[in-house]
Amino acid sequence: MTRHIAFDALCNFRDLGGYSTADGLSTRWGLLYRSDSLGKLSSSADLERFRELGIGTVIDLRYPWEIARRGRIAELDGVAYHNLSIEHRPYDQAEIDPGLDPWRYLADRFAEVAEDGVVEIREVLELIATADRPVVFHCASGKDRTGLIAALVLTLLGVSEDDVAADFALTELATPRLVAEWHAANPGRELRWPGFGRAPETVIRLALADLTRAHGSVRAYATGKLGIDEGLIGDLRARLLAE
Repeated sequence: MTRHIAFDALCNFRDLGGYSTADGLSTRWGLLYRSDSLGKLSSSADLERFRELGIGTVIDLRYPWEIARRGRIAELDGVAYHNLSIEHRPYDQAEIDPGLDPWRYLADRFAEVAEDGVVEIREVLELIATADRPVVFHCASGKDRTGLIAALVLTLLGVSEDDVAADFALTELATPRLVAEWHAANPGRELRWPGFGRAPETVIRLALADLTRAHGSVRAYATGKLGIDEGLIGDLRARLLAE
């Protein structure tokens, strides 16, 4: 099966299948995808590739103002679109102080999202658990907000932290294109932060450690702070795992 799925307009569309769990199962292929902004899909070829995946639910994690500025995926028959902005404190990554520890800075933003976006994160997990067709979730770059949701889902399924971190870091393959897209969209601006578009394993490892320190475990964060029950975790496992 293919981890990276090629689109002309996208650089970070990936299948979350094929990861082993602690109890000997593995995540199913072709059911859950993560991506950079689907608002970039416009060509008939790209839209046809998207339709061929059989996706029935799109979860857009961006702010409404990002969608107004950059667009959203076209309305497609049989595809339900949900905008659930999990981040509540916007910041401009291009302007991050180059003197800061970049990975600690990003992990702190992840912690903010995990605390501020409780309602929306819970809805995201509910949509994934109850969907009857494949699901894709995305933000702008498919890196941070998308990376946090992917890490939460995979961890709740029992995927090891090493595999969760490796999945997160696959965005590094898209970094050159993400940087090029930023320059194209921001003519005349300086990209001050050299870590723009980066997604090293360290960031998500720090974020998961922060959740564990604050709540006891990622599962305890989900059942406590998010307020999801064991039944929903069971639904995620039944839908997304196979022998």
